Amino acid sequence: MRQAGRYLPEYRAIRSKVGFLELCKTPDLAAEVTIQPVTRLGVDAAILFSDILVVSEAMGMALELEDKGPHFPEPLRSHADVDRLRVPDPEQALGFVLETIRAAKKRLAGTVPLIGFCGGPWTLAAYMIEGKTSRSFEKAKAALLGDEPLAFALLSKISDALIAYLQAQIDAGADALQIFDSWAGALAPDDYARIGAPYIARVVRGLRRNGQPLTVFGVETGELLHILAGTGADMVGVDWRVPLSKARQRTGEAVALQGNLDPASLFLPQPILEERVRRVLAEARAAGPGHVFNLGHGILPTTPPENAKLVVDLVHRETSHA
Repeated sequence: MRQAGRYLPEYRAIRSKVGFLELCKTPDLAAEVTIQPVTRLGVDAAILFSDILVVSEAMGMALELEDKGPHFPEPLRSHADVDRLRVPDPEQALGFVLETIRAAKKRLAGTVPLIGFCGGPWTLAAYMIEGKTSRSFEKAKAALLGDEPLAFALLSKISDALIAYLQAQIDAGADALQIFDSWAGALAPDDYARIGAPYIARVVRGLRRNGQPLTVFGVETGELLHILAGTGADMVGVDWRVPLSKARQRTGEAVALQGNLDPASLFLPQPILEERVRRVLAEARAAGPGHVFNLGHGILPTTPPENAKLVVDLVHRETSHA
């Protein structure tokens, strides 16, 4: 996750010339950044380079997106604000993402699949109400948990926008999809069951997939894994806080698992790092079939690229007989 980014010198070279949002909106450069980790690390899939909040911008919100973090100068505050939001046509409003997919697919030439993605409805709504990243999301919780009609209107509109957006990604050539409900863990299980998971399920049901698998992932979701498993997704991402054996107990066997090496492990000495990778693989085998090795969250900006390469090579060696 976040496999293209500041830890790669070739990414930093491009970013020294363009802003983050400009990079997202320049398909040739975004496609180049998308495939950099494939070239450098030999990973088994490319992940689309974009940002979850471009959908919110396309819905009508001004977005500032730089290294300091996302910022909506005019956050949502009322029913009227929600009413003004639109469900955008992806080709018109988000065509740069679709062009990135087409360009990346052409450059990859079938070597590895390409994963498209979006943010979860609750996560996008939280940003749109708070106006920025938050530790507690008190404004978003107060708005969505305290006003059921507002919650339904906003989350439904976001879900419809995401259905159209992900469908357009599929039609452009995405081979798999992931929904990042990044702030799912900010909600209590009962609250997530009300304003989180049902809208992910709505997105999943609304897609016309032709074999493209779909993963859902959130941070600090140990107590939510059974809820995420019920959204209709094919795979549930697991962060490093929950062993895969316990994750399997909570999700059941109907879904595959993804994860869950702590990203900070990539700073450890090689023998300890290798031990931790092998431990994740052993836990996955014990937990039953259906596992995609990954980090438990995004790769950290100061990660040594050679350590990321070491992990990829080790996983390949350890699983080549499977």
